[in-house]
Amino acid sequence: MAATDGGPVVREGVSPVVDAVDGKAVDPPVVLGKVVSFALDVPWAAELIGERLVWPDGAGKDLEYEGPWVVVLSEHARNALAEIPDERLPSLAERWSHIEELSYYSDTQPEVMLSRLREFVELARRARTSGENIYCWICL
Repeated sequence: MAATDGGPVVREGVSPVVDAVDGKAVDPPVVLGKVVSFALDVPWAAELIGERLVWPDGAGKDLEYEGPWVVVLSEHARNALAEIPDERLPSLAERWSHIEELSYYSDTQPEVMLSRLREFVELARRARTSGENIYCWICL
């Protein structure tokens, strides 16, 4: 976070400082959680992603804080994404593109969401292979 002065690690026209994908409009517990629930064939639950605040210190205690902040996703969520077979990606992206939380955005057609899902799955696979976690930078 010091390298970006607290800013996003993915910025248009700037090389990311870490292995990252642009997750605009994909909040971990709900939007990402829904595609993980589809992949695991389980009901969605806010706890499915298992996010935990890791930056900045104390932000979790300030109810008025609106970001930025960074959360780490659980190994369970990382592994669930990493283990999605490539042949399931199109059907999962189709289903994901129709969730209510994405209905407010214009760029959530199935083919767009397929591309985004592939990016998340590939990131999760790289993270798992290297024994790393997945982090999410968030700002309201």
